[in-house]
Amino acid sequence: MERGIIMNNYEINEETLIIMPISDKKSKVIEKSDEHIIDLTPNKIMENSCSYFGSSLMGRQNGSKYILGSNYKIPIVVEESKDIIFFPTTSPSLDNCHWIAVNNIKDIIKKERKTIIVFDNDQEIVIDIPYLSIQNQILRATRLNAILKKRKY
Repeated sequence: MERGIIMNNYEINEETLIIMPISDKKSKVIEKSDEHIIDLTPNKIMENSCSYFGSSLMGRQNGSKYILGSNYKIPIVVEESKDIIFFPTTSPSLDNCHWIAVNNIKDIIKKERKTIIVFDNDQEIVIDIPYLSIQNQILRATRLNAILKKRKY
């Protein structure tokens, strides 16, 4: 996959950092060493990736709701064996929802009413979401991962 080429499909992988909406039908996917423009919404990319790994987005959301006991902005496990877990920045039904890979986050920094997310590769993304909201989402995603690991072993 080449940088800047518009693609009509994408499967989330260990390199995926964030999926951002850029229009009502396009997304920007940022990976550790590449970027892609995808002719799909972030939710459609999530749906396709969940299906690729053997479930549906709704099935993953229902499983997370059951495990965490909550219903809003639920993190999901896209792929279990590699612990690929993403969380939404808002309700996934909203057009401005970003999906972020929790296991690729190195740090978060408060910047007024926004948040800077620093990924493992030191790439920084500024998102228009309050710091405490992102912090809460990271905690929920981390908790989901911990519960699932405990159940496996």
